[in-house]
Amino acid sequence: MSLQTPYLLFLGDAPDALAAKVAQGIRDWRPGISVGQFRLPGCKADMGLPDMTIGEAVAAGAKTLVIGVANRGGVISESWKAVLVEALAAGMDLAAGLHNLLRDEPDLVAAAKEHGRKLHDVRVPSVKYPIGDGKRRAGKRILAVGTDCSCGKMYTALALEKEMRARGMKADFRATGQTGILITGDGVPLDAVVADFMAGAVETITPEAADDHWDVVEGQGSLFHPSFSGVTMALIHGSQADNLILCHEPTRTHMRGLPHFQVPTLEALHEMVMPLARIVNPDVRVSGISVNTAAMGEDEAQGYLAGIEEAMGMPATDPYRFGVAKLVEAL
Repeated sequence: MSLQTPYLLFLGDAPDALAAKVAQGIRDWRPGISVGQFRLPGCKADMGLPDMTIGEAVAAGAKTLVIGVANRGGVISESWKAVLVEALAAGMDLAAGLHNLLRDEPDLVAAAKEHGRKLHDVRVPSVKYPIGDGKRRAGKRILAVGTDCSCGKMYTALALEKEMRARGMKADFRATGQTGILITGDGVPLDAVVADFMAGAVETITPEAADDHWDVVEGQGSLFHPSFSGVTMALIHGSQADNLILCHEPTRTHMRGLPHFQVPTLEALHEMVMPLARIVNPDVRVSGISVNTAAMGEDEAQGYLAGIEEAMGMPATDPYRFGVAKLVEAL
């Protein structure tokens, strides 16, 4: 990708921090690349970066305004337009990973053309992917799967890659969503790929490799989420994972965006995912558990993780809070 840095992270009118998970991921995994944040009135998200106007951001060196919001349906809100046009007029490019494309908004296209700026739609597949065939291939693969959406699958995969590389292991993070692509500059926007080609797309980004090489695949959606289970199934079959990491956020009262659905247990996820994963790799195993304990105190988090380890018989950690050493050792 040819995105110019540094970024100004646009948080819009995000109702909570999770709605700005794109901005959060960039801030956490590419620290120092963003000069500040822009928030509209009523925004409930805060990345801890300086709040800036468009003019202040340009003066600080910002080259690209990145829409850091991941709202339901991936829509460019009309209430954002004035700021986006102002950014283009001030000399910044725009980048977004929404389903609603920047290039399909006539006013943004006109402003970009007038001011000689670029519109970057990250969630547009740039490769013609094949249909998956499920053939066994050399190399090793690890996939994060979750009880719900937005529960830590990307953070888990990024933390695993970092720890594995620090130990001298051959490992590559494989981005499958807009945030991962904005962080690494490569990957496949899997939920924007035509359904018949999703598994093939995952096979393409996790090709045959040396026996000691690991592809660490970013998970998406959840098998239990009625809205987004399809992309999870494609990842399970396309990755042909050797190892699975179960991801969970224990303080939620319902599934993300679906108050009429309860979050399943880790035990239920284990029982559900294994038969599906064995279809393409009979030797697959669950090797650890990742828990997002951000809403817990230190002692509560440690106690919860210890209980999970005893109940499930495998290592459990919060990758961002406590690291993933035990998960890597379990491989």
